[in-house]
Amino acid sequence: MKRSIPFLLFFIVHSLLAQQNVLTPEDVAKLEYISNAIISEDGDHIAYQLLVPTDPTVENAPAKNHLYVYDRTAGTSTALVTDFSAGNIKFKPGSSSITFTARREGDKMTALYEITPSGGEPKKLYEFEGSISSYDWHPNKNQLAFISQKSKEKTEGELPYKPEIYETELQNNSGFMVDLNSQDPKELEVDGHVSALQWSPEGKNLAVSAAPSSLVDDFYTSQRIYIVDANTGKVTAEVDHKAKLGMLAWSPDGKRLAFIAGADQHDPIDGSIFISEITGGSPVILQRDFTGKFESLSWVDNKTMAFLASEGVYSSLGRLNLNGKLERTYENKDLNIIRFSASDNNTLALVANAAQHPNELFVMNAKGKSPERITTSNSWLEEKQMGRQERISYKASDGMEIEGILIHPLNSSGKIPLITVVHGGPEAHYDNGWLTGYNMPGQVGAGQGYAVFYPNYRGSTGRGVEFSMTSQGDPAGKEFDDIIDGIDFLIENHNVDRDKVGVTGGSYGGYATAWMSTRHTERFAAGVMSVGISNNISKWGTSDIPEEMFLVHSRKRIWDDYQFYLERSPIYYADQANTPLLILHGKEDTRVDPGQSYELYRHIKTRTDTPVRLVLYPGEGHGNRNSTARYDYNLRMMRWFDTYLKENNREVPETSLALPMSH
Repeated sequence: MKRSIPFLLFFIVHSLLAQQNVLTPEDVAKLEYISNAIISEDGDHIAYQLLVPTDPTVENAPAKNHLYVYDRTAGTSTALVTDFSAGNIKFKPGSSSITFTARREGDKMTALYEITPSGGEPKKLYEFEGSISSYDWHPNKNQLAFISQKSKEKTEGELPYKPEIYETELQNNSGFMVDLNSQDPKELEVDGHVSALQWSPEGKNLAVSAAPSSLVDDFYTSQRIYIVDANTGKVTAEVDHKAKLGMLAWSPDGKRLAFIAGADQHDPIDGSIFISEITGGSPVILQRDFTGKFESLSWVDNKTMAFLASEGVYSSLGRLNLNGKLERTYENKDLNIIRFSASDNNTLALVANAAQHPNELFVMNAKGKSPERITTSNSWLEEKQMGRQERISYKASDGMEIEGILIHPLNSSGKIPLITVVHGGPEAHYDNGWLTGYNMPGQVGAGQGYAVFYPNYRGSTGRGVEFSMTSQGDPAGKEFDDIIDGIDFLIENHNVDRDKVGVTGGSYGGYATAWMSTRHTERFAAGVMSVGISNNISKWGTSDIPEEMFLVHSRKRIWDDYQFYLERSPIYYADQANTPLLILHGKEDTRVDPGQSYELYRHIKTRTDTPVRLVLYPGEGHGNRNSTARYDYNLRMMRWFDTYLKENNREVPETSLALPMSH
């Protein structure tokens, strides 16, 4: 088949980049990284999961979580599970054995397994009638609390075909207790859809979080915390707090419960720490004015908690007393910590990344000295050339300070083309760590001569509750103006080419991409939109989170001002779109219906002569999970930017992709 000039140029550039030893889409497709780590009570062992992707040229499948254990005394790691995925890793109380959930060949449901640190064949401990989605060990290590669904009873005389009645006949997850000696489960008397549970340290009570139903909207907006008596399974108290909910943690004496949640129902993120008594009632918030986001916590003693927090684009570890006094124990602007686990002697197992590598395992002692890196999952990365990465700060047009991350290009000369990457949510933020993925150009873009910009526009997390609420009621307003202000800052201070600016993002970042490619089309030479919003009116009626959008984003109903929401929709400006736009969407997306992409595609296609292409991914939802779908996404994204930011071409690239993987 005859190849077009843009395709041949792309292929040639692609081959040259591999020879220059910069990061390529093939490299991104084979990246492995640590996804979780748990340290034993005595601190001698660390169980960790290594996420290993499937070869996209062989099988379109999700990555697998392999299980390893690190022996701190010997300084060695042992592979325990590599032929299937292991989830929910925990150390069994009072022992060094590791338990996990898995659905192995021959299993009807996801079951609970145990394995020793020395390896061998995993032992199945317990299997329920439904899959076990999560669990927690009783301190006596004989009892288990777990979450699962009960099997549906078949009704006699059912027709062979049954229509689906939308949002009815929902199946909730329930909480159960079981003594592994008798294997006779008892259901907890908690109404609704159970999402998390945890034994109190003495084993007398359970803390349980549950939503009214299994609807995603209820999970985000209506979860509550219940205290359950372990003898009867009955609810004895309820915590009076309605907001987004994160992790739970009992105090060592079992008298208090700490949890991370939204400050109130209008807080877009679970980022504040609360304390509740075992009797329930209204909890107390600690550090109400904290200008960051609490990510996770662990009790040190009955009056002190250790915490991990995001502060701006950096992470920090610290301690927080019940009186609200906060002390930071570790800060490092070059290491982005995303998870920690503490032993009884406060040795910490950390999962962290940096500008030069994805997540790896680190260990740090209680005195807060520099973490020791344990794993190197992608040793070949050390031979790659990478662009310099830095935090930048600039003033928005109204004077508000905005942060972002800039990755500088390699081998650049003259004016620099720019790719702007907009995060979703908008309740999210970019950290100064690893910023390269199947949907983020990062170091692949830098290796191809692009500057890559990650703005934390107003409404982003990591800067306190007040900042995360500054964009509410103003969709596509000042929040997206912040992004353009950042681009102007880069044009003035970092030699960016005003005429070669691209934009990409998924979900709310896809909304921003569509907005920039229509409303501000004169500023952008190329756009790559993923699972994004194009019509706020139809989006409301086709999403699975309409109430969450109202409470923490719009703050008013669309029917109270249809014209406002129409004018804040990219389709309203589609007739003026002059930005070549690649639209990518999972066909099974329930968060942002694929119809949002159909609408924008049809408007641009019908009303303009601007290059536009819509790519649908069967079997994918709100973002791609499978290996080939991810690899395809990355190739298409970079080829689109190369066509319209480098080659100044107005011809849509070919539909087929047939580039070989390099190993």
